[in-house]
Amino acid sequence: MANVEKISVSMTPQHAEILRDAVKSGAYASGSEVIREAMRDWSAKWAQKRDDISKLRELWAEGKASGPATEVDFDQALNEARAELTAFQKHDR
Repeated sequence: MANVEKISVSMTPQHAEILRDAVKSGAYASGSEVIREAMRDWSAKWAQKRDDISKLRELWAEGKASGPATEVDFDQALNEARAELTAFQKHDR
């Protein structure tokens, strides 16, 4: 690898044992290979989390901009949702 940076990482003894076991099993050539794969997986997960946070912020701002909060009768809202679902199911048949 031509362009790499060497860093030190601390981990629990349990994690270190899992890493050593992965290498010893032959599934990975080195501990660095295990960590690189873990970083690729984490990077994808982190990118998704950032997107989710961004979307939640947009929805929060949209909600705040929609006006003041009003009281909701949840029983009535649930009954309306059930009625819409029933109508949709009848229409879909």
